[in-house]
Amino acid sequence: MNEFLVIGALLLSPLLTYVIVLLTIRPLIKRATSSFTKILMGDPYMENVWEMVSAFTRISPRIVVENSLRAAEGKIIDRPFGSPRKFLNFDGLVFSPAQLAIFPAKEDAKVEMKTVIGPLAKKPLTIDMPVLLGGMAYGLGVSEQVRIAQAWGTAVVGTACNIGEGGFLQEERERAKHLIVQYHTANWGKNADVLKQADAVEIHIGQGASAAVPARISPEFLQGKARDILGLKPDETAVIPRRFNEWNSPNDLRKVVKELKQLTGGVPIGIKICASNRLEEDIEYGLLAGVDFISIDGGQAGTKGSAPIIQDDFGLPTIYALTRAVHYITKREMKGKVSLLIGGGINTPGDALKALALGADAVYIGTAALWAMTHTQVVKTIPFEPPTVLAFYSGRMADQFNKEEAAYYLSNFLTSFSEEIQVAVKGLGKTNVHDVNKSDLVALDETTSKITKVPLAFDPNETAHMTGSKN
Repeated sequence: MNEFLVIGALLLSPLLTYVIVLLTIRPLIKRATSSFTKILMGDPYMENVWEMVSAFTRISPRIVVENSLRAAEGKIIDRPFGSPRKFLNFDGLVFSPAQLAIFPAKEDAKVEMKTVIGPLAKKPLTIDMPVLLGGMAYGLGVSEQVRIAQAWGTAVVGTACNIGEGGFLQEERERAKHLIVQYHTANWGKNADVLKQADAVEIHIGQGASAAVPARISPEFLQGKARDILGLKPDETAVIPRRFNEWNSPNDLRKVVKELKQLTGGVPIGIKICASNRLEEDIEYGLLAGVDFISIDGGQAGTKGSAPIIQDDFGLPTIYALTRAVHYITKREMKGKVSLLIGGGINTPGDALKALALGADAVYIGTAALWAMTHTQVVKTIPFEPPTVLAFYSGRMADQFNKEEAAYYLSNFLTSFSEEIQVAVKGLGKTNVHDVNKSDLVALDETTSKITKVPLAFDPNETAHMTGSKN
């Protein structure tokens, strides 16, 4: 009996404590709330704290903070990840499910996901899914651990990663199944030994979140191993020009493409450009140069850091760039001969499949994959630091990034990404991801319909016809 009394007391003790605290705190909360409400409702507007709410409705907190950073630093601020601006994206499109007019594929049907980049190249790049990792530069952007994790994670699912404009890591090459090397305007990473190890070479001309403007990385943010790999002197600033010094006209691209094809033994050679309003001209110069693929970065693309004005106010949204590029490449009768890769704001399997349906051969993802890699590791930084201090080379907690965990979660993420796409393909009555096209889509608004040439969902399907007989 005494034991039951002890147990009962133990159970009641926390409850009684809670009640006592509640009875004590409640009057205090009420008085504080009443006092604050009287101040809020009575202070002149110029002295009222509500003025902050009114001001933030007029100018967003983001802009207030960014302007404060400009005031504090007196120089260009580098915003990570890309523009928060809401561009038109793929949300204005939905898929049309297969049912009776078109039967869904059988539940046990295998969906073909293999994708060939540069089909006319001597050594085409064949990957197991039409989703690749966008370029993330070692040293200039992410850490060595992040790069190696990307190599591991992509190798598991049979797709490619891209080294970006940073240093070349031999361990990454050894871990990656497919590695795309960028040929860029900086002085490092363009030696023959590196280029010969590439499964594809991407000539970096521009990118969505930093357009084609120069970049400078101060020595304080680039210490240690990365400086040695990039061949920089101890106090030298890393400079990435946005023009190749040896180029005097766009036609000089042809010579570079030819040299790279010979040097690499025929792997696909492509160009990476941001989406400008002279997109068709940029593509034409690439086609005349004999490239095997064209990578286009839309306005929603991410980056380690660039000026907000470049992220927010330069470049076309991804969906505009994609539809224009597909139209031009088709018009030039190069569809199926030159691969089209698109990136910028592609964060979900739905985004990826819609881009493929509109005519892309493969898609790049970046920010979404980086978040997937950090996964629960972000608990090491929050709530007092952003996750960037964990993943970036210059991050204060970069040494705490676990590359084995990151590789595991990245492979899981990409596997899930691929399987969702396969489910959707079967739901459209098909068994090959590259058979999905614009006829599988409908547009929810007139703007998206006009841009993509996809029919509006509220217009009747004029191709429908009655197959039954009249009674």
